[in-house]
Amino acid sequence: LVKKPLIIVFLILLIDQIIKFWVKLNFTLGEEVFLIGDWCRLHFIENEGMAFGMSFGEQTGKLILTLFRIVAATLIFLYLRKLVVKKENKLVIYAFTLIFAGAVGNIIDSLFYGLIFSESTFFTTAEFLSEAGGYAPLCLGKVVDMFYFPLIDTTLPQWIPFVGGDHFEFFNAIFNVADIAITVGVGLLIISAFKVNNKKKTIALEEIEEDTNK
Repeated sequence: LVKKPLIIVFLILLIDQIIKFWVKLNFTLGEEVFLIGDWCRLHFIENEGMAFGMSFGEQTGKLILTLFRIVAATLIFLYLRKLVVKKENKLVIYAFTLIFAGAVGNIIDSLFYGLIFSESTFFTTAEFLSEAGGYAPLCLGKVVDMFYFPLIDTTLPQWIPFVGGDHFEFFNAIFNVADIAITVGVGLLIISAFKVNNKKKTIALEEIEEDTNK
């Protein structure tokens, strides 16, 4: 049971960082490539470290966010280790494994990308270990995002009150493999919670039936 979470973390981090390195070194900021139709794209952006392209404050906010995420990831790891040692529910273990891996994947960007990459611009790609140095100090790097799935991208009909004629885009978040891991992990926790509640309800009903039959 110990090996599987470690393998999952390793694979997620490996895939996440390979894709980020490739995008960072080959895409200019804002560059977009259509993969499947209009709804499946690679679109390179950078953010301050929050999931799905959100940001928090300037440099001070970024530093606080990075430190907070390191502390949070450490606590998740300690709790995950406790779950593994006690051989708790596998679904919960895999959920926290995914959340931990995703958190670490984005923390790597925040910690080191400013040091090892030159700045990406709308006109030039970044360089790895540039002679000119990196674009930011330790802990102030930006997280690389690239997956973009605008499932609906249209203009609302004129007859709709107040918003008619406005541009409408459903699911305009841009994210990375680490974000996907965190989202799936949270989803597994929710599923696990429902399973536990259903199990408790079943046990309660069985006890009521037993008492009734006595």
